[in-house]
Amino acid sequence: MKAAEIANGILRALGIILGICLLLFFLYEIQSVIVYVAVAGVIALIGRPVVIFFRQKLHLPNQIAVILVLTLVLAIFIGIIFVFVPIVIEQSRYLGQIDIEAFKSDLNDLNDQINNYLGVEEINIIEGLKRSEFVRNFDISLIPQFLNNVFGILGATMVAVFSILFISFFFLKDSKLMLHSILVFANHGEEQKFQRVFTKIKLLLSRYFVGLTVQISVLFILYAILLSVFEINNPIAIAFICAFLNLVPYLGPLLAGILMALFVISSHLGADFSTIIIPKLIYVMLGYGFCQMIDNFISQPMIFGASVRSHPLEIFLVILIAGLLFGIAGMVVAVPFYTALKVIAKESLSEYKIVKRLTRDL
Repeated sequence: MKAAEIANGILRALGIILGICLLLFFLYEIQSVIVYVAVAGVIALIGRPVVIFFRQKLHLPNQIAVILVLTLVLAIFIGIIFVFVPIVIEQSRYLGQIDIEAFKSDLNDLNDQINNYLGVEEINIIEGLKRSEFVRNFDISLIPQFLNNVFGILGATMVAVFSILFISFFFLKDSKLMLHSILVFANHGEEQKFQRVFTKIKLLLSRYFVGLTVQISVLFILYAILLSVFEINNPIAIAFICAFLNLVPYLGPLLAGILMALFVISSHLGADFSTIIIPKLIYVMLGYGFCQMIDNFISQPMIFGASVRSHPLEIFLVILIAGLLFGIAGMVVAVPFYTALKVIAKESLSEYKIVKRLTRDL
């Protein structure tokens, strides 16, 4: 091989590596746009059946149906804000009027009751907080920076909401827009295969996200009823947070249970630990366990079985591996990503036995 050919090969390889690095850097810089498109795609997958219902059953024009669906999405978002903002304002007003000495006394009383109930060595919570590194190193100058960050987050949220709704409108208005965007990467003569893969993935993921929405809604209603029955403060907000945490498979319900227990305790701060807090905590946790049983034995089998067509053990292993590799974000996107890979593998690698086994129900 001539030196010129070797040099050209090396330069070509370096050029490819440089191109890949530039592409990755470009994708990193526009990651927010990618997130907007991904969220808009999820909204389109969830909202498409509703658009079809409006068009076929109510005989509405496609554009009007799309606007109604996006209006519903925006109304849900505004409703969530109206649930949480008054609670934040109320808690801010409460914190401004709170008697610090009385709060310290209540906190230490609760600490003493827990120590006596559990029979452990007495630990003073207030003194422990004073000795903590966070309290010793707290800088009052961080408050203006925190407020600037809050306003920055609010501005970014407004941009994100507008961008997502704008992209979702066109995804819902033209159901083939995403397909046409993907077909530009298909080789000549393979357009039909790409179209079959895309249609199958869209159908499965639409069922999955609709099922996930139903799952979160059912849990929200059950949690709200549970917390309202036992007179826990702000039951709607707590129920929404705990239900939303279930988007993280396996780990989310555990965190939601811990959070709910903390809210139960904080709602009765100053009450007797053994006669009031412990019984109510037990009742709420039993109710929470019942809600999780409904979710595990009814909601999840319906979603994973009927939508993504995967065995529960298969899903568990996929989520576990994704969590180990990519953390919580990996656990959230593991199921839809794995479903898309299965569809692609069935179309491209169907001659392999393991692929036939994994995709036999697709």
